[in-house]
Amino acid sequence: MSTTCRLCGHPLFPEPLLVQHAMPAAAQGLPTAEQLADDQGVTLALHQCAGCATVQLANPPVPYWREVIRAAGLSAEMRAFRREQFGRWIAEHDLTGRKVLEVGCGRGEYLALLAEAGADAHGLEYAPAAVAACHAAGLHAHRGFLEDPSIRLASGPFDGFAILNFLEHIPAAPLTLQAIAANLTDGASGLVEVPNFDMILRAGLFAEFIPDHLFYFTRQTLTALLERNGFDVLDCRPAWHDYVLSATVRKRRPLDLSPLLACQDALKAAFDAFLARFAPGRVAIWGAGHQALALISLMALAPRVAYVVDSAPFKQGRYTPATHRPIVAPERLADGEVDAVIVLAASYSDEVARILRERHGSRFTVAVLRDNRLDTVIAP
Repeated sequence: MSTTCRLCGHPLFPEPLLVQHAMPAAAQGLPTAEQLADDQGVTLALHQCAGCATVQLANPPVPYWREVIRAAGLSAEMRAFRREQFGRWIAEHDLTGRKVLEVGCGRGEYLALLAEAGADAHGLEYAPAAVAACHAAGLHAHRGFLEDPSIRLASGPFDGFAILNFLEHIPAAPLTLQAIAANLTDGASGLVEVPNFDMILRAGLFAEFIPDHLFYFTRQTLTALLERNGFDVLDCRPAWHDYVLSATVRKRRPLDLSPLLACQDALKAAFDAFLARFAPGRVAIWGAGHQALALISLMALAPRVAYVVDSAPFKQGRYTPATHRPIVAPERLADGEVDAVIVLAASYSDEVARILRERHGSRFTVAVLRDNRLDTVIAP
């Protein structure tokens, strides 16, 4: 029995939420008459993670957990639901004619519908007989399982993916999600569906627990799992008579920090223009806080300033890290070594400018950094 969460590694609460005895050992473990003597029930222990809050079985997975066995795919009503769902998803996410991967495609029940809806549909399935059935039906299916983010599928990368009522079977579900993401194009769209534990709780469906389903996701815990493993959740809502949680996701793109670099370049130009008005070494910086120390480096100020002023006694007599400018007390400004002061004191900058005016009048040109620009507030 597991004592830690398979999804996040935190401890499970030690006391089970629910224990059910003499339960079927597997949903697909239907014994023949000859097997009845050896068929024994198992105890299901339902726990909750103290970290991510996901409810889960502490039991080991069933032997065939990598294989998708999909009796529901034969339902006419379900097929109609999937046709409408896939058609809408493919249209909304511009997937017509583009590669879409179904992870755990079984015998191609839904893979064929994805192809009908206009996708270049590819399936991934572990069971050899199921893959052969897909091939016999003229479908693109490959044998395998995504259990390591280093795996790359030969037919990838894919512009979309679907994993439908399969994620809850997979012991290392985070690794599978990361492996899916690694085989997608940037910004690829996905459909992720699991049984709806919110509905199980609301309807009191105490007979819904089976060894095949290791995890029981609420909207909150499913969203958290997806977002921890490379996806932005665009939508997550109940579907199929509330039995299913259906999440539409997008592979997360790295943040674009080019606007920050543009701000840096613009501010560097402003510093250069201001410093060009004074002889080298005739400018001081006021402020030895973290932002000022960073700006001295990023704006290449050290060779052009005499020293850094700070009113904190514990900083005085030391040097700026990396740039090695001396940090001095405000009284040093009375020595006449500088003609200008750049105030980099964050929320205290206006107070510092007022102190400079009161003590030195218009003796110095004083500029204050505000909103990524240099404002001259005192001019001789």
